[in-house]
Amino acid sequence: MCENSDETIKGELLKIVHLDEETGTVFVRYSDGRTARLNNVDFGSFSANDVILAHEGGFQKVPAQVWPHSQLTSIVRKILSDGTVLGESGSAIIVLSNPDGLNLELDFTVEFDSGNSAITRIISKEPIRARQHLAEEELSPASFLVKPQADGLSFENFGGYPSVVARAKELIETQLERRDELEKIGARPVKGILFTGPPGTGKTHLARIIANQAGADFYDISGPAIVSKWVGDTEELLRKIFEHAKNSDRGKAIIFFDEIDSIAESRTGDSHEASRRLVAQFLTLMDGFETNKNATVVIAATNRAEALDPALTRPGRFDWEIEFGLPSLDDRIEILTIGTQSIRCSSDLPLVEIATRAHDWSAARLTSIWTEAALIAASDKREKIAGEDLAQAFERVSRRPERKMNGKSER
Repeated sequence: MCENSDETIKGELLKIVHLDEETGTVFVRYSDGRTARLNNVDFGSFSANDVILAHEGGFQKVPAQVWPHSQLTSIVRKILSDGTVLGESGSAIIVLSNPDGLNLELDFTVEFDSGNSAITRIISKEPIRARQHLAEEELSPASFLVKPQADGLSFENFGGYPSVVARAKELIETQLERRDELEKIGARPVKGILFTGPPGTGKTHLARIIANQAGADFYDISGPAIVSKWVGDTEELLRKIFEHAKNSDRGKAIIFFDEIDSIAESRTGDSHEASRRLVAQFLTLMDGFETNKNATVVIAATNRAEALDPALTRPGRFDWEIEFGLPSLDDRIEILTIGTQSIRCSSDLPLVEIATRAHDWSAARLTSIWTEAALIAASDKREKIAGEDLAQAFERVSRRPERKMNGKSER
C-alpha cells in the first residue's frame, strides 16, 4: 500500500517483468512470487522492472524500494572466468552475480538479493551453514589427531621387515629431526611417502610407530571416513587438516591416509565429477602446503597402488615408496616372538614350527593366532598360554576361509 495525502490506498504490488508491445501483453510478478499475464492494458510510460500498485482497476507507479526483498546467504563454491559465482545455498548450487566487484574467494559466506541473485556483501571469510557440517562439527581436524605418548608404540613393537624399519628410521632422522639441516643444504624435503603391500602387513602399525617415535602430531585418517555426500565438504575438511598440521605446536606432524585409493583413485572419463574434484584438491594440497614453519610429512597406505591416480606418484608428491611384502620366515619368527612380550605364556612354544608352516601369511594373520590361543587357555581356566594352545590356535586360524584379491589368496 502507499499513502496519498490523508488517504490510504490499498492494492496489490506488481513488478513488470516483460512488455510485449506487438501484442499488448504485459507479464508481471506478484510480491509473493506468483506471475500473471495481463492483456489489453494501457501501461503508458511504464517499463520493465517498474513496481506498480494495482488499485480499483488502475495502476500507479511506486518507488522500487517498496518492493519486498529478502536477503539470503550462500557459500562461494566456484568463481568462473566471466565473474559469475556459483554458490552453495542449502543443498543446491545457485548462480550469483557480483555487480559491485567484491573481492571474493572460495568458501566466503556472502549475502545476496533473492530478487536478482546479486551479491551485496561479504558476511564471513569462513563458511557458515545452518545444517550440521561435516568439517566443522561432526569431523574436525582435531577429530583425527593422535598425540604421541611417552610409553607408546616403538620399533620394538614391530616385528620383521628390517629394511622397511631402517627406511622408517631414516624418515624420522632426515625429514622430521634434521629438517633444518636439509633446508641449509638447500635440499627439498620429502613431502609424501607411500606404503604399499597386501592387507595386514603392518602399514598402519608402522605409521603410528613413526609418529610416536618422532614425537609428532599424528593425523590418522581413513579415506572412506572423510568422504561426504555434500558438495565440497570433503575438500574443505582436507584443507583444514593440512592447515591444522602446518600449525602444530610440536613443530612436526604426520598426516596418515589409510586406503588412500578410496579418495585418490585414477581419474578416467567414467569417473564421477565429485571424485575428479577430490583428486584435484588432494594434488593441490600436496603441491601447495608449506613446510617452512614446521616439518609436515604425508604418509599414505594402499593395497591397490595400481588404482592410484598417476599424478599422485610423480616426484614432488609421493617421493618415497616403501613396499610391504608378505613376511619371510625370519620375519614371521620375529612377529610371533614379539607376541610373547605382552602375553603370559610358557617357554615351550613351537614358534619356529608355526612360522615355518605359516608360509604366505600376513603379519595380521599371524598375530591373530595369539588371540585364539588366549581363548583356548582361558576356556580351560588357565592363566598362561601353553605350547599346545598355540599349536591348536594355528590350526583354527589356518582353517578360516581365504579371501581372494586380484586372483591371489589374501592371508
